[in-house]
Amino acid sequence: MFFKDVIGQNHIKNHLKSTVENGRIPHAQLFVGKEGAGILTMAIAFAQYLLCTTSKDQESCQVKCEKLTHPDLHFAFPVTSNNTVKKHPVSNLFLDDWRLFVKKQSYGSLYNWLQFIGVENKQGLIGVDEAESIVKSLQLKPYEGGFKVMIIWMAEKMNISAANKLLKLIEEPPEKTVFILCAEDEEQIINTIKSRCQSIHFPSLSEDEIAQSLILKEKISESTAHKVAHQAEGNYNKALHILQHDSSDTVFETWFITWVRTAFKAKGNGAVVKDLISWSEEIARSGRETQKRFLKYCLQFFRQAMLLNYNSKAIAFLETETAGFDLQKFAPFVHSGNVLEINKEVSTAIYHIERNGNAKIILLDLSIKLTRLLHSKEDLLNK
Repeated sequence: MFFKDVIGQNHIKNHLKSTVENGRIPHAQLFVGKEGAGILTMAIAFAQYLLCTTSKDQESCQVKCEKLTHPDLHFAFPVTSNNTVKKHPVSNLFLDDWRLFVKKQSYGSLYNWLQFIGVENKQGLIGVDEAESIVKSLQLKPYEGGFKVMIIWMAEKMNISAANKLLKLIEEPPEKTVFILCAEDEEQIINTIKSRCQSIHFPSLSEDEIAQSLILKEKISESTAHKVAHQAEGNYNKALHILQHDSSDTVFETWFITWVRTAFKAKGNGAVVKDLISWSEEIARSGRETQKRFLKYCLQFFRQAMLLNYNSKAIAFLETETAGFDLQKFAPFVHSGNVLEINKEVSTAIYHIERNGNAKIILLDLSIKLTRLLHSKEDLLNK
């Protein structure tokens, strides 16, 4: 993967090239950016540039890197057991799937990856077995005599045991060994790891960058590309998702509208609480990654409703497909008096689901709180 394959982020490309050209390559770097900003694609492009610029046979090096089969390019990423790997899952056991995934979805999310290996109902993890595998692989001398590069994708999914095992290696790696940690949420990475890395923060992509890439790669019209780019909110993976009309958003919309309608009815009507319980049980059966993705969808839905409520139609893009639901009529119920509390409660639910809380209880608790929040009045003096 070449730097030209990475969308935008030109200032970061130039910086990374200069570190190689000047021989001042940090031994551990942390690439931080939201989903769809290109942190993984940039990490691979940088690794290829580093390995092949310093290689005696650059053409052969480029071919190996393009196929992600270069012997000095190593990967670690969240995994879990599936039908093929029953015990002690580590990245090396999923390399064939990983290469295919990166080829097809280089801007893909963790959810996309877990779907790809058939475990979307489980949470991926970088555990102590993975850390031991990393230590063993980096103890060997570079196969081609140059640099070795270890890319750790979604580094925030490292558990404490794995992080502690890697501390010494990241702080004092073998000669010509470079770590590139990629993370969407650096707050989840322990400080002792972060302090050993040079951080580079990736901005979200601009609408124009996304649109131009869609026109070039997906061969769509300029008007369609700009409409999709506007909805993507700086996330190229989301842009592709919108373009492909992924069915999950239709399901999420149905879940959301059922939820808010039931929450409205539940105030002062104890019988309707049974419907909230049924709704919570249905979502709880979907698997934790799907639950988290749905709740993030809810955050976006509430935000879009608030934008419409405050007449910011130019930056509101959500269009619902459910018959009988009018987003314009729903919008006034999301306002300055409740939006921060709604955001806080949904984010808290995501936090507890990530930590293996009982999804049914978490979602029901959130539903009961939503019933109160949607009926709260706005302070018109502060509007």
